[in-house]
Amino acid sequence: MPVQVSGLTDVIAIAAGAYHSLALLSDGTVRAWGYNGIGELGDGTYDSSNVPVQVSGLTDVIAIAAGADHSLALLSDGTVQAWGFNGNGELGDGTYESSNVPVQVSGLTDVIAIAAGANHSFALLSDGTVRAWGFNGNGELGDGTYDSSNVPVQISGITDVIAIAGGSYHSLALLSDGTVRAWGYNGNGELGDGTYDSSNVPVQVSGITDVIAIAAGYLHSLAVELQ
Repeated sequence: MPVQVSGLTDVIAIAAGAYHSLALLSDGTVRAWGYNGIGELGDGTYDSSNVPVQVSGLTDVIAIAAGADHSLALLSDGTVQAWGFNGNGELGDGTYESSNVPVQVSGLTDVIAIAAGANHSFALLSDGTVRAWGFNGNGELGDGTYDSSNVPVQISGITDVIAIAGGSYHSLALLSDGTVRAWGYNGNGELGDGTYDSSNVPVQVSGITDVIAIAAGYLHSLAVELQ
């Protein structure tokens, strides 16, 4: 049954990874708890915690996201910080070195939303384009390759994006016209295009229009359609 997380007040957003959790407070700081073997909690240690600890050095945070073993924070200045596992470039700082404190994602400005899959990350920019980084073995980065990247790359062929969501091995984008694009792994039909073929570029999700919200699960996708 539900139990109250200790010592948290003034929470305005939450996110969960595979074995860790995050909370954004109204003062723009972030708390984390759970497994910390790869630095997921971002407090400068590798000690797991069963109560929330403060993520080091973060202020003015306006959004958070959690991958399987890494975490993201969007700052009010439009930049992004990341921490945790970086074996596939999930942190986007140009290295493959994991970090137990936040590091800045390279080359990103004017970001308005963030999302994370299991081993990849992405950011929506104010111009309606999307950048992605991390693991790309199934085409998760949507740049037309299967090459993982430790810096952000532009997702091919989509503009006018207003929302993003990350599944474990696939990604979603909601466009301003109410249609949805998907890319990455499709072995269970996650991309919704009527095939089971994975794609390293965005494809249109079939048969839905007037969508107002999207979400992605482990191996499935969801859309809320205006009726």
